[in-house]
Amino acid sequence: MDKTFTHFDTHGRAIMVDVGEKAITRRTARAAGKIIASGATLSAIKNGTTKKGDVLAVARIAGIMAVKKTPALIPLCHTIIIDSAGIEFEIDENNHTIKAICTVALEGKTGAEMEALTGVTAALLTIYDMCKAIDRSMTLTDIHVAEKTGGKSGHFIFGEPETPAPEDKQR
Repeated sequence: MDKTFTHFDTHGRAIMVDVGEKAITRRTARAAGKIIASGATLSAIKNGTTKKGDVLAVARIAGIMAVKKTPALIPLCHTIIIDSAGIEFEIDENNHTIKAICTVALEGKTGAEMEALTGVTAALLTIYDMCKAIDRSMTLTDIHVAEKTGGKSGHFIFGEPETPAPEDKQR
């Protein structure tokens, strides 16, 4: 697999990558990240007692909206047709964290990693925004692509080597 930067031309100028010759494949991306908060903040979120309402419901919608707006935020990101996008949350009271997981799927010529990363980040930022009145020391952390499938680069799982897709799997 070619490990060169793809968003620069031969003169070092920024470009949008030409995906015109790439095969259309089923592609998925899953990104994850955490927000560290106080026990009182986690309790208020879990019990729905924050003054701004259901924090996780609003954060879920914010994350999905961000997925759809990614090309408007990331300058060289392609506009893609998204088949599905979702945000899930895992509250870990022992470690004072809420983990957000964003999953995006599509049929296309380019992947959805940027959309998944944008979605998870927006969801976490929304949690911060809705809870900052009670906890300004919250910290966003560990935002990363957890898994991606499809395309020339194949299957990627965070922490494992990439597995290229077999040529006969591409359309």
